[in-house]
Amino acid sequence: MADAAPATAGTVAPSQPENPGFPPFKYETFPSQLFWLTITFAFLFVVLWRLAGPRIQSVIAARRDQINNDIRIADQFRKDAESASAAYETALAGARARAQKLAEENRKVIDDRINQAKANADADAQKSLAAAEAQIARMREEARVHVLRAAQDAAIEIVTRLIGAPVAETEAADAVRMTTER
Repeated sequence: MADAAPATAGTVAPSQPENPGFPPFKYETFPSQLFWLTITFAFLFVVLWRLAGPRIQSVIAARRDQINNDIRIADQFRKDAESASAAYETALAGARARAQKLAEENRKVIDDRINQAKANADADAQKSLAAAEAQIARMREEARVHVLRAAQDAAIEIVTRLIGAPVAETEAADAVRMTTER
């Protein structure tokens, strides 16, 4: 380590520039900066005015035309949709009217059939009722005859046991008839 040279040999500071500062802010260069700014601005203005301007204008005009055309087409579609909607509403109203008419006709036909079925059922019920009343009357008469016959037999039996003499059926029938007529 003894042979080692010292690490810092010495640094030399750069010399100070004559006019330090940010170059665009140096007032000595303002006239040349303004000259080149004017030239650059004029060049860009001419390029934009002569080349880019017409292209931009043509694109704007084309888009304006396309938008106007799209609006015109959309307006036509709206009118077509409105007329189609009106036609649909008219057809729907006609269909509703026809459906109501058919429903009313079907209702009348069904009501007529129901009334006819009721009339037939009432007639059948009246016939059945008359037949049932006639059968009930017959059965009453038969029951009355059987009751009278049973009363006659009971009267004959009772009188025979009480007095020990047989009673004629005609006499027993007359006696039962007199008691039932009261």
